[in-house]
Amino acid sequence: MALTTLASGCAVSHTTVVKPSEAPAPLQTATKQDLIARYNDQAEAVTSLNASVKMTLTAGSAYTGVIKQYHEVNGFILAQKPASIRAIGQAPVVGTNIFDMVSDGDTFHIFIPSQHKFLAGPTKLERPSAKPIENLRPQHLMGAMFWRSIPERAPVLFEEASEAGSQYYVLTVVRSADGEVSNGTVETSVSDWEVAKRIWFDRSNLTIARIETFESGGKIDSDVRYSGWDTFGTVKFPRQISLARPANDYKLQIGITKLTPNEAISADRFVLEQPPGTELVNVGSESQGTKQ
Repeated sequence: MALTTLASGCAVSHTTVVKPSEAPAPLQTATKQDLIARYNDQAEAVTSLNASVKMTLTAGSAYTGVIKQYHEVNGFILAQKPASIRAIGQAPVVGTNIFDMVSDGDTFHIFIPSQHKFLAGPTKLERPSAKPIENLRPQHLMGAMFWRSIPERAPVLFEEASEAGSQYYVLTVVRSADGEVSNGTVETSVSDWEVAKRIWFDRSNLTIARIETFESGGKIDSDVRYSGWDTFGTVKFPRQISLARPANDYKLQIGITKLTPNEAISADRFVLEQPPGTELVNVGSESQGTKQ
């Protein structure tokens, strides 16, 4: 009875200690020329890469025919300037290939083992196909990982911006409407200008956080976000790359687990031959392939 009375008659007081939130990192400052130099240094620092990756489809249909049934796909990416890339996606655990695709900058080839299809076409073909799998393009990955330097006298705008509570510097590279990035000399024949690229720098550390590229007419071509910058050998590279291609209807998250930069890669590693017994699909052609 005494225990019952004690339990019911006494209130127990609890004190919750709330830790003060950490102060935000101080914003770093830089000039437009500082940022152009930082971007160009990074663009020129990596000439090739050999990476082990994890790829996750986060939205869209282009990759659904090959990786939708998996939460995450392991893979490998080989890339070498100026335009060679090979990307292989493998099923978790069993390690069998889901896709194998290459591009040399002019043409691309893609092998889909589960569908016994071998796709081939010109890299400049961007006409969307009604068949989502035919919208795969290995050169999209190339563009996300290797950047073109900003020409010395190209017109570049400079601004501050904020997004989701973070602060950024943004460089906007402009070009004439005919698609050529100007060398800085204003010509009387140039009557219109358009955005070629927007480069976002995180002001907490001045790393490159995002690069947007635009097609002629101002249409978004790609929107790539970068995070988890780390040191590999003597160069820095992001561990997380989020690639969005609105016109191609997909978003792909690429996580780098291992990276060897700037090693020589033999040309034969970028060769992908059509396996016997597979269907050849000439992407963009009215008459499509035959089995070999």
